[in-house]
Amino acid sequence: VTGQPAKSKRPKEPGENKIKPVNKKVKPKTPKMKERESADSSLKSQSILTQVMDKGRFQKLAATLSLSAGQSIELRCKGSNVIWNYPSYLDTFKDSRLSIKQLDRYGQLILANSTAADTGEYSCWLQLCNGNKCTKDETKTASTYIFFTDKEELFVPTPSYFEIVYLNPDKPAVIPCRVTTPSAKVTLHREFPAEEIETDGTDIIYDVKKGFVYQHPTSDHKGIVYCKAESQGAPQISIKYHLLYVEVPKGPPSTTIAASSNRADLSDSVHVICTVLGEPDVDVNFRWQYPGQESEKPAIIQSFWRLINRGTGHTTRISKSILLVEDFEARDAGNYICIAQNLQGETTVATKVELN
Repeated sequence: VTGQPAKSKRPKEPGENKIKPVNKKVKPKTPKMKERESADSSLKSQSILTQVMDKGRFQKLAATLSLSAGQSIELRCKGSNVIWNYPSYLDTFKDSRLSIKQLDRYGQLILANSTAADTGEYSCWLQLCNGNKCTKDETKTASTYIFFTDKEELFVPTPSYFEIVYLNPDKPAVIPCRVTTPSAKVTLHREFPAEEIETDGTDIIYDVKKGFVYQHPTSDHKGIVYCKAESQGAPQISIKYHLLYVEVPKGPPSTTIAASSNRADLSDSVHVICTVLGEPDVDVNFRWQYPGQESEKPAIIQSFWRLINRGTGHTTRISKSILLVEDFEARDAGNYICIAQNLQGETTVATKVELN
């Protein structure tokens, strides 16, 4: 019956294939377990995800699926506690075309009136919960990449006309010009000097689900690029991507702190600046501890960041948090402590402001 889950990884008994309708004779054979293991495991997990077809039929999903833009799709994932993942922009715009429900035996995802922008990976997994703690069941996960083809939109639309891609020397960089038609021919081009960039399949590869991937980025790759796609018609051009080369040591934030003055008179305004230099795509969060906190005296705190070019082809992000104390008084004298935090850790710095 179509839609039944795949069997476990045990060898078939002799003659077991006879109960299945086949179009040609199959010689019964015991599979070699080592060779079959990964394929069987993939098939087993993939079987929890199905597409609902017309007349109540179900279809197991392969690694990729192509549909025409405008079609609606219903996916089901077997399990009583299912989590879904799908292109993030559907959440960003709280799209009413997307409906997700949990029923007794399966989770349901319905996407109505699809568009080229919906192209991407759709996955689900079972969640195991023990009290308030929930974990992902790694043995019950499945995914498929769906192309919503549209000859008017060969590239998956993006909300902007220009994107920045950071080139880190220690990790691949992706120029995310994804296509809606998997058979489209896609090439990468530099804006200046105007030329096609050769995709050698080693250092630069094209992945239809990601875009062009620079495996080992260097400062020679920086500049402005775009992609061109062709598929049975006039070629189409992607948005432009500004490639910025980055070389900043990884680790907790590199942080400095300074006050406008370390001595203040009564009624002065004093500002303390906490500064972090780091990677362009790494967010920094700031926290402050200051003398007036204990008596709940308010302080004005502003945080912001910008990119700076160091003149050697390297780009750095400078993040700042400024604490302003107006009408300085005795209770404001003491240590001003800034705690800067990123994914690698946190750094604490302090400076003292005294009353004259």
